[in-house]
Amino acid sequence: MKVIAIDGPSGAGKGTIAKKVASILNYTYIDTGAMYRCVSLKSLRNNISESDEESITNLLKEMNIELSNDGKVYLDNEDVSEEIRTVEVTRRVSKISSIIELRKVMKIKQREFANNNNVVMEGRDITTEVFPNADYKFYLDASVEERAKRRYLQNKEKNISISLEEVKKMIEERDYDDMHRPVGSLTRTEDQIYIDSSDKSIDEVVKIIIDIVGE
Repeated sequence: MKVIAIDGPSGAGKGTIAKKVASILNYTYIDTGAMYRCVSLKSLRNNISESDEESITNLLKEMNIELSNDGKVYLDNEDVSEEIRTVEVTRRVSKISSIIELRKVMKIKQREFANNNNVVMEGRDITTEVFPNADYKFYLDASVEERAKRRYLQNKEKNISISLEEVKKMIEERDYDDMHRPVGSLTRTEDQIYIDSSDKSIDEVVKIIIDIVGE
């Protein structure tokens, strides 16, 4: 089975681009960030403190997460595609995704998706931890200002009320957390193909990836 792995910081466009690449190639699209958001959401619903690492890890072991190629996310058969993008879920997902034991369990679940499918998988440590031997490894980046603007417009479309400055601050905090995790940190490596999407459209980035994979 073929694996296309895409890493990069929050708001770099990984989800939209990975989804399009998967659709063109007829691969299965896996949004690993959505998987961690499901854990964040369920811990909120169960009033579990984000510092209660054991309880949160046990939550994941009992959860059923399904991802569809049209971008829908199902938690225990419930469509939570919109709810996992709320500010409340976003604020705690970085800390939750830093739990070492949780990441070990999540890595197993993520690898299971690729057992019988060609996949395009995106996240923070896919090229370095989950699939270090992926067939293709990309690092998708963009400036903080551009990423904040994109996320702000996404939130506006979903009627999520948060200012551009707040979004930028959250992204900067998330970048720091993602790059300083003891396990599964966001890391640039020499074998990744680096793409800066700051001044590129979604379709331009998709074409770059498809051209490389096609070769």
